[in-house]
Amino acid sequence: MADHVVLFSYGTLRRRAVQLSVFGREIAGAPDRLPGYRLSMLEITDPHVIAVSGATHHPILTATGDPADLVEGTALQITADELAAADAYEVDDYRRALVPLESGRRGWVYAADHGDR
Repeated sequence: MADHVVLFSYGTLRRRAVQLSVFGREIAGAPDRLPGYRLSMLEITDPHVIAVSGATHHPILTATGDPADLVEGTALQITADELAAADAYEVDDYRRALVPLESGRRGWVYAADHGDR
């Protein structure tokens, strides 16, 4: 469907409870991988995000540019409205970028915001 986009999730947006809270439905996805990134952990201070996710630390992507660095995740097919809801859920430390996935698809992903854009 043309009104659907791919969101590559590697963290809390794969959890059923988070999906129900953010999207209002559970979303099945396909396994995929993101080359050129690595994961680290970010301390979350937003009380709403902590309440929804049940966690004070969330994974965050950092670009390395090394194709040997791969992050496992799930490609979720969501609507543009659901992407806007995901934007509202993610804290300011993340920025959304359109990236090539290992499968050949392009998908949106939330990664570290280094203020370089």
